[in-house]
Amino acid sequence: MKIAVVPGSFDPVTLGHLDIIKRASNVFDLVYISILANKGKQHPLFTIPERMELLRRVTKDIDNVVVDTFDGLLVDYAREKKANAIVKGLRAVTDFEYELQMAHINRKLAPDIETMFMMTRGKYSYLSSSIVKEVASYKADISDLVPKEIMPDIYSKLNSNKED
Repeated sequence: MKIAVVPGSFDPVTLGHLDIIKRASNVFDLVYISILANKGKQHPLFTIPERMELLRRVTKDIDNVVVDTFDGLLVDYAREKKANAIVKGLRAVTDFEYELQMAHINRKLAPDIETMFMMTRGKYSYLSSSIVKEVASYKADISDLVPKEIMPDIYSKLNSNKED
């Protein structure tokens, strides 16, 4: 069985993320969408349980996808899930430089787990969760940026954070 891990913070999940997830699900028998409990991200918009719920909602029609979370080394998590590969989406050369470093260290730590890069479709090459949050914070249209079923969650969360 070919198993992959698609890691990320997914705060929130974008159409670019969803594109990579769908494409990975066509290549692998089982895909773990794995939310990293990233200590480096100081002020996430959504909690990890909320992100898991959003991801489950937008992937409900993809039978071979499991939403999960992890803390620690990605390769340790991948081993635990018996994954053959880690799939990373790349938007631009700047993503590649960082991800190449990570792929090399992951290869050193776990030579049996491949890192595979998928290029984001051109129409999503500018897209990031940070951009989504910025645009949505001004109540601008994000319908071309995120799955439509989670748009209300994003606007609601941003409005409730302004009231705090």
